[in-house]
Amino acid sequence: MATIGVTRGLGDHNLKVHCSNIHIKPFLSCIPEVKVYDVAKYEHGVDDVIVLGTDGLWDVTSNREVADTVIRVLSSCDADDPNRFTLAARDLVMRSRGILKSHGWRLSNDRLGSGDDISVFVIPLYGHT
Repeated sequence: MATIGVTRGLGDHNLKVHCSNIHIKPFLSCIPEVKVYDVAKYEHGVDDVIVLGTDGLWDVTSNREVADTVIRVLSSCDADDPNRFTLAARDLVMRSRGILKSHGWRLSNDRLGSGDDISVFVIPLYGHT
């Protein structure tokens, strides 16, 4: 069924089958989950970040795996390198997609890689207070 994707439907109060009154994806909420993090309340180091990612990341990668990957990438870069956050985001995308094998996209543990769109932002917190 050609319908709007869940992430693209956020805020669509009336997502219905064309020319009908049948609701599509009743689990789709038009009310987003919002978390507020006051950066001024805390001191941040040069490696402190917030990771924002789509379900393509979170469906196949745990919070711990994301944290470990970010720590590994950032610690391998010079603290003054402005590209290190981009490198961390790229590593997370590639890790979540996996490697194309004869039986589909696979992660390093041979689980299925994400078949969904993957967008990742690694946002530095240091110096933003």
